[in-house]
Amino acid sequence: MHGGVILDRIKEPNMEGLKEGLRNLDKHVRNLRYFGQTIVVAFNRFASDTDEEVEAIRRHCEENLKVGFAVNNAFAEGGEGAVELANLVVDTIEKTPSAPLQYTYEEDDSVQQKIEKVACNLYGASAVTYSSASRKMIRLIEKMGIAHYPVCIAKTQYSFSADPKIYGAVNNFEFHIKDIVINNGAEMIVAVAGEILRMPSLPKEPQAQHIDIVDGNIEGLS
Repeated sequence: MHGGVILDRIKEPNMEGLKEGLRNLDKHVRNLRYFGQTIVVAFNRFASDTDEEVEAIRRHCEENLKVGFAVNNAFAEGGEGAVELANLVVDTIEKTPSAPLQYTYEEDDSVQQKIEKVACNLYGASAVTYSSASRKMIRLIEKMGIAHYPVCIAKTQYSFSADPKIYGAVNNFEFHIKDIVINNGAEMIVAVAGEILRMPSLPKEPQAQHIDIVDGNIEGLS
């Protein structure tokens, strides 16, 4: 998909599309190394994956990226199918443990600095823009004295950008913050980028309050 292959043909062997999509993998590995971590790549194998494709990714990981690679076939084979991956993880931890964790931003950075460091250093954005509503929320956060909260960015999972249709290792794009939500109980600030449906929360009066057992029958399920 990240190599430009359309979704209806994603299960067909396509070495060119696979090689193009490796840049997306490269960017994920680079981002994890940004935190000072030792990386292994787990390949969750599907029935349509060919041996040639799997070996091409293995060579790329081991020779070009210098990271461990293992096929995870647990879905088809159960625990036996995950032995290769388990051994790789144990071996990597023993021989090349990760360095102390590095963070993307400092706790005392401003809310905007935190958002921009994630968007530019990890996603690859060249600029971050803010809606008037999100700027208003930033001022409120500063007034409340909670700018030290960590920032979580809610965006599409399909792209490094906020546009779900832009695949691959995209860079130099404008990253727009549509809204900012304060999760004061969790002490977390959520920056909402692009059009995305966040996990819905419970209403003020959840249906669970009306579930009961009457004469041995459950009532209030709907």
